Amino acid sequence: MKSSNIGGQAVLEGIMMKNRDRYAVAVRKPDGEIFVQTEEFHSVTGRYKKLTTIPFVRGVFNFIDSMVLGIKTLTFSASFYEEEEEKNFSEAEQKKKEKQESLLMAGTVAFSIVAAVAIFMVLPYFLSSLMKPVVPSYHLRTVIEGFVRIGIFIIYILLISRMKDIQRTFMYHGAEHKCINCIEHGLPLTVENVRNSSRQHKRCGTSFLFFVLAISIILLLLIRVESPLMRVVVRIALLPVIAGVSYEVLKLAGNSDNPFVNLLSKPGMAIQKMTTSEPDDGMIEVAIQAVEAVFDWRAYERDNFHTS
Repeated sequence: MKSSNIGGQAVLEGIMMKNRDRYAVAVRKPDGEIFVQTEEFHSVTGRYKKLTTIPFVRGVFNFIDSMVLGIKTLTFSASFYEEEEEKNFSEAEQKKKEKQESLLMAGTVAFSIVAAVAIFMVLPYFLSSLMKPVVPSYHLRTVIEGFVRIGIFIIYILLISRMKDIQRTFMYHGAEHKCINCIEHGLPLTVENVRNSSRQHKRCGTSFLFFVLAISIILLLLIRVESPLMRVVVRIALLPVIAGVSYEVLKLAGNSDNPFVNLLSKPGMAIQKMTTSEPDDGMIEVAIQAVEAVFDWRAYERDNFHTS
């Protein structure tokens, strides 16, 4: 396996694929046609783009970039199912709607970050604090807190996976992984080869989130404060550090077949079994078009696998 460094995300009835500064969204429209749109990617760092290349710093900004791009492309894919309503809109109404969607996207990103911090960092701390009378050891409670955090994450995935739209999104997520695995194992990007490829991938965002949860246990064991308020503050303040370290571990995993690195990747890969499902051939076709819009997989395979 040789990393191609392309990545993506499942959207509503489609796939987003990103390669360097370009990304493409391929969507299966209600009439069955596959629509593909390619755009230039602009980081939230703006003119300070170098921040996305500095080790242990880039993870934070790449995570924010992924969230912003993810919500933007998800909104774009959903627009195909609103087209009938929008046909009668005037130009002024269209511009107003676009401005509202932009504000909504910013608000969604902000709310998502706050909610994630509250649910996955603060709540597990308070739940583990309730055990103080029976578990006096701070370090043991911190470990328990970490496992509570992972447990909440798994329960969250199990709950959302019961929704019909999410089930289809997980199928597209599987198609995304299968395409990348197909390319990175030197196989021609055909429906048959993609279908036979693995739906798990070491560079997946699910694995990144698992690393965040696991690494938080280690860092919180090393930093101890007495005040309950400061413990909450420390958990929030450490998030950029945790994200930065997690990103480097994920990047290492995606570029290495070292047995120890593969072992570190196994828990995240196991959780991916819940966030990916086997796609149908139509979904695979959508994923292939998204890849080909931004990535020359034939040149990549010639250079890395010496294929003709």
